Amino acid sequence: MILGFHSIIGMYGFWLPNDPRGSGSDYVANYELYRYGRATKTTSRRSVAAVPHDHGARLAAKETLDWPAVKLAGKQRQQIVAGFAKACEQSGYVLHACAVVPDHVHLVIGPHEREIRLIVGHLKGQATLALKRSGIWPNAERPVWGDHGWNIYLDSLSDVRRAIRYVEQNPIKEGFPKQEWDVVTPYVQR
Repeated sequence: MILGFHSIIGMYGFWLPNDPRGSGSDYVANYELYRYGRATKTTSRRSVAAVPHDHGARLAAKETLDWPAVKLAGKQRQQIVAGFAKACEQSGYVLHACAVVPDHVHLVIGPHEREIRLIVGHLKGQATLALKRSGIWPNAERPVWGDHGWNIYLDSLSDVRRAIRYVEQNPIKEGFPKQEWDVVTPYVQR
């Protein structure tokens, strides 16, 4: 039985399809980016973020993007969460943890009848609307999100608790203060 999902959603430019550490992509659609290598599809169920790699080559590949990689400022992160709250209000999603750092988002989402990719798409859509309507997004044409994220199915109480701890600690690990958002509903074991 699925008890929830740990979703990691990258901002535009956060994780490229040919990242040397691996990616979830099957192909690289941009020719300039393809010059830095083919897609690096991984089937690992563990994070590959700490895998040693050529950091300089990864940053050089990012220079080929049409837009600079997104780095959210504080007020922009607040608007992202306001959009998440709107999507939750519209569809009854429950967020048990939320961390928004400058280049990616971690969420623990409770079970729902809607497929997880549709939930994440709805959350991203409402967050984008909130961000752009706020007037603090630099250019309406500039993308906010990367194409794909990662959705990890949580099927045990220990998985849910571990994911929540991970998400709560993520901003601290990234050098930011602990985050507390009104949209988060504490997890209650059923």
